[in-house]
Amino acid sequence: MSGAEIEIRGAFPEDASTIARVLLDSFLEFKSLYSDGGFAATTPGAEKVRARLTEGPVWLALRRGAACGTISAVGKSDSAYIRGMAVLPSARGSGVGAALLQRAEDWAMRQRCLRLFLSTTPFLSSAIGLYERSGFRRVEQGPHELFGTPLFTMEKNLVG
Repeated sequence: MSGAEIEIRGAFPEDASTIARVLLDSFLEFKSLYSDGGFAATTPGAEKVRARLTEGPVWLALRRGAACGTISAVGKSDSAYIRGMAVLPSARGSGVGAALLQRAEDWAMRQRCLRLFLSTTPFLSSAIGLYERSGFRRVEQGPHELFGTPLFTMEKNLVG
């Protein structure tokens, strides 16, 4: 897939249901590996997605006009926390995830953040590979679980 086929745009409140659906559809195959609370937190409904729109930028990836991925960011002091990163199974391996991460990183750089960080689960090996290829490295800081689902944190330094 060429980059020209992927559009990434800022999300609007009217996109909340679409983003919630992308999150659910992206993680559904892993549901049995999450605790109930961990899965619910990973796949928030439209109301929680709308709330996220007030906390920081949320982006929606489109391929041929159809939603296929999402990511959001929250400024935390001199860092940006990446959350709600999801790519539909049908779009994985197409460059959508890398494009979403780049959009979040570009935003963080404009905010003069020194680093990006995110939390992920050890069973999302494809996502972990994407993060590593994008320059993220595992760090010891927490959180180490989400409602009983194991987590670890990864970060990417944005300066020197």
